[in-house]
Amino acid sequence: MSTNGVYVGLDVPKDSIGIAVARQGREPAETWKTIPYDGVRLRKALKMLVKDGETLKVCYEAGPTGFGLCRRLREAGIDGMVVAPSLVPGKPGDRVKTDRRDARRLAHFLRSGDLTEVYVPDEAVEAIRDLERARDDAKRAERVARHQWSKFLLRHDRHGEGTTWTRRPRDWIRSQKFAYPAQQRVLED
Repeated sequence: MSTNGVYVGLDVPKDSIGIAVARQGREPAETWKTIPYDGVRLRKALKMLVKDGETLKVCYEAGPTGFGLCRRLREAGIDGMVVAPSLVPGKPGDRVKTDRRDARRLAHFLRSGDLTEVYVPDEAVEAIRDLERARDDAKRAERVARHQWSKFLLRHDRHGEGTTWTRRPRDWIRSQKFAYPAQQRVLED
């Protein structure tokens, strides 16, 4: 049985998947094809790359498309990994990023073993992470709204009671009236 390997780098934006292949040896990685973002089509395409006795390794950069693709590849028996984008080796000053180029670089560095894998959480852990992100976003939005509110009041020479956002200062803010409907609307919003 041969120990030849097929190393596949994927560039995964939201609508498509760029596929590049590096085979065992020293040949440079080559762009193979771009397909629509579809897990079934990707698995079929990857199976076309492998001949009898070859091993298949696949990687893509962690990003907004999440970890679901990696989980589906692993469920299908494909050795998939997600890598840290900031730890992919690169030349200083080389800032050109294209789907094809990124996929080729990933395939090349996967073959050489120079990539750092990130932990792929299961769906339950990812759900908790989503909850944490949503809470952080809500707290950030609340902080921004409070800042905007206080600056709006200061622009109109309204100095509130107290410094904390407790019931008394909020009641005072709600009691404010402005002469122009547009300003009153800003306060209410």
